[in-house]
Amino acid sequence: MLTSQHTTPSALSNPARPATRRADLILFMAIAFGTSWACWGAAIALGGSASAGTPTYVPFLLGAFGPLIGALVIRVRRGRRGEPVPEHAVRFRPAALVLAPLLMVAAAGAVLAAAAIGQAAGDTTLSWSDAQDVMADMGGPAAFLVSMLVSGPLSEEPGWRGTAYPRMRATMGRFQIALVLGVSWAVWHMPLFFIDGTVQHDLGLATPSGVLFAVGNIPMAMLVTCAYERAGVLAAIAVHFAVNTTMVLLHVTTPATQALITGCQLVLIAVLLLTGRRDTGPRTEAPIEAPAPHPVARR
Repeated sequence: MLTSQHTTPSALSNPARPATRRADLILFMAIAFGTSWACWGAAIALGGSASAGTPTYVPFLLGAFGPLIGALVIRVRRGRRGEPVPEHAVRFRPAALVLAPLLMVAAAGAVLAAAAIGQAAGDTTLSWSDAQDVMADMGGPAAFLVSMLVSGPLSEEPGWRGTAYPRMRATMGRFQIALVLGVSWAVWHMPLFFIDGTVQHDLGLATPSGVLFAVGNIPMAMLVTCAYERAGVLAAIAVHFAVNTTMVLLHVTTPATQALITGCQLVLIAVLLLTGRRDTGPRTEAPIEAPAPHPVARR
């Protein structure tokens, strides 16, 4: 009689292994870019302004949800495979309810400070009436705030920070991730330069303002990363919302003020890094060891 014991494949599998992370990241990026670019491509083909009530507005708005759809697919996939939450994911904590508003105020303050410096230097003029006109054009303050929350922060951060970041963090430092996600973010936004009525279209692609918008995605990615590390996706959404909303209300378009905003954001990032937890770098994973063969009993 032969008897033997062996370890099943499920017992040996480790959901945090590089192959799994890479597969998740590739799938997320494919869905995020594919969904968004397909919708924005449809908006470009339709032509016209992406204003509420126009045929172009629907695919333009739907395109913003590519990262969120990618995040949901990865979560469903992870649940079906019975995998745990990634090690570097920041779970929700009650403290986030306090930290998120504070970080939101700090992020908005950095943009406002840059705009104020620009005005003092004669580059731009801050006007409350212009901000009121922006809100009126979008249906009033409530509709404006909901739009700014949904089409950007809420539709993107569960993907870029909540899904991509933890998987990249296992093998990369936060500065490397900010660079990679910042560049990816800039490329993801590219079709918006060809849709009339968008901020990117108003800036222009081959202009100093358009270049600064693209480059500014890198420090912005680092700023939102700092928020995510402190208080999770809620804080990332809050900071993204604060920056976008403040810039739109102030109608920031000049290269000088854009550069000042990047500078003020870098100062805020430095403060957050100095007052936060030290970056210990990616953790080294222990290699999977094959189980020792069990003796075979013979009779």
